[in-house]
Amino acid sequence: MLDKESIRALLRELPLSPGVYRFYSQEQELIYVGKAKSLRKRVSNYFTNKKNLDQKTRSMVRKIHHAEYTLVNSEYEALLLENNLIKENKPKYNVLLRDDKTYPFICLTSTDFPTLITTRKIEKKNGEFFGPYTSGRAMVALVESLRKTFFIRTCDLNLSPKNVSSGKFKVCLEYHIGNCKGPCEGKQSAEEYEIAISQVRNILKGNFSSVKKYYHEKMHQAASEMQFEKAQFLKERFDSVAGLEKSSLIVNPDINDLEVYTFVKREHRAAVNFMSIFHGSIVRTRTIELKAVLEETDEELLMHALFMIHEQGWDSSKEIICNIELPILSNYCKVSVPQRGDKKKLIDLSLKNAWHTLTRYDENKKEKPELRILKTMQADLSLKDLPLHIECFDNSNIQGTNPVAAMVCYKNGKPSKKDYRHFNIKTVVGPNDFASMYEIVHRRYKRMQEEAIPFPNLIVIDGGKGQLSFACQALKDLGIYGQIPIVSIAKNLEELFFPGDNDPLYLDKKSESLKLIQQIRDETHRFAITFHRQKRSADTMIKSQFASLEGIGPATQKKILLHFKSFKRMKEASFSELVQIVGATKAKQVFDQLGLKTD
Repeated sequence: MLDKESIRALLRELPLSPGVYRFYSQEQELIYVGKAKSLRKRVSNYFTNKKNLDQKTRSMVRKIHHAEYTLVNSEYEALLLENNLIKENKPKYNVLLRDDKTYPFICLTSTDFPTLITTRKIEKKNGEFFGPYTSGRAMVALVESLRKTFFIRTCDLNLSPKNVSSGKFKVCLEYHIGNCKGPCEGKQSAEEYEIAISQVRNILKGNFSSVKKYYHEKMHQAASEMQFEKAQFLKERFDSVAGLEKSSLIVNPDINDLEVYTFVKREHRAAVNFMSIFHGSIVRTRTIELKAVLEETDEELLMHALFMIHEQGWDSSKEIICNIELPILSNYCKVSVPQRGDKKKLIDLSLKNAWHTLTRYDENKKEKPELRILKTMQADLSLKDLPLHIECFDNSNIQGTNPVAAMVCYKNGKPSKKDYRHFNIKTVVGPNDFASMYEIVHRRYKRMQEEAIPFPNLIVIDGGKGQLSFACQALKDLGIYGQIPIVSIAKNLEELFFPGDNDPLYLDKKSESLKLIQQIRDETHRFAITFHRQKRSADTMIKSQFASLEGIGPATQKKILLHFKSFKRMKEASFSELVQIVGATKAKQVFDQLGLKTD
């Protein structure tokens, strides 16, 4: 940071005239460019009025190592120079601009017999550029209409006079179907083609009236000369141009050569919408987003955007209307803030677009991430309903021992642990995952049917096509197949299988949908494994407890466990209750070995 003596020396040196100042860091990096009506007054505010500076500005001031400045004749020239320096150097603490540079443009090429092409890259040496167009589809439709209306060639042949006169090219299908007049074979002169190009240029600029006037006069001339076929052709051209004009006319056609700028701001973000109006038609539109790094005024931010717009080579109009005052431009063109009428309607339309750009992410920010992911999943899996309720099933066994299964439930994209369920496999003997899957799916939804509990929006099966097939069969046997979407996920390649589809669905590895399905699958697997371990531990403990009892074999153990459910409950039971289960002899053996008193 500059020391006090250096600051005093700098401020003494600075004049009171307008100019542009530049702050550099110790590493000789340009960190800020600013303009001022009075250089000394503006720069002194950074060092003598620190209490009123925000945190970002204080941070910048601390990094200033030295400063430079350039004198200009007016504030407007200062603004021009400031804008150029910012564009060239992109200083850290200056306004950040986000532009719609990816929007497409129409290029009228500068070649012999010019063509119309669409592009997202502006290189002025290639021709004249018109746009940008916010709708690519509308732009392509316009190009096609212009080509057919004015017989503009679609090929990229080099139709130099030498190539054409030497007969190097032959007419193509476009000529034979009537979309081109064959300039490649000299069937259309360069002068006739240029007339068509001038009409195209006028339409792209929004000047429909001159084009309609041209065709109207030619049409009446042909009719007066009894050339009715030619007159009919010219009438069709006139109607085509009128149709193009009608589709773009939005206000009073007398409003001509007008630019509209609207500025909206929220905290440190702002948006500027621009529209160019020619004979009542919107011929260009563009929106720029800005981020105010320091405490720039609304006028300063708007002027930054304005210069960025005109950097594309658009000539300023005779009149500018805006929603805020722009006194800095009043000496160069007519500037006003309309309060009523058609111009106010244009301001309102422009404001609508500016606010849309500024707030288009607000809804997504307010929307919970879980809901956004569920909407993505709905689209990825082509689900009819949003999967707010998802249930996932998995089996667990080790070589067929202690077969169990689990179901986890996700509601609104989050685990609903109160709805988790464990299943002891009852009807399947041995390691049969397919049959086990059938049993648990059948049991789960049969109970939901009987208790009138709403079904989930999606069932996920941990496994491949085999597990999915048996789960679907369970739903069919219950008569509810097709009522609940069902999908399985195979572990190896993370493939998703749908009933009846031989080919799996592969979602992008970074897909939020796939990640949520994997999370649900992994949670189900964890829940099933945990239950399986608990069950094995309990069985091992019970076996070790019964192992200490002589004369009590597996058959007797099974009878006791089926009745009492646990070794602990058996010890708490009365002698007479145990006699009813295993008989007096076995009961006495148990009580004697455990040291329990008989009744």
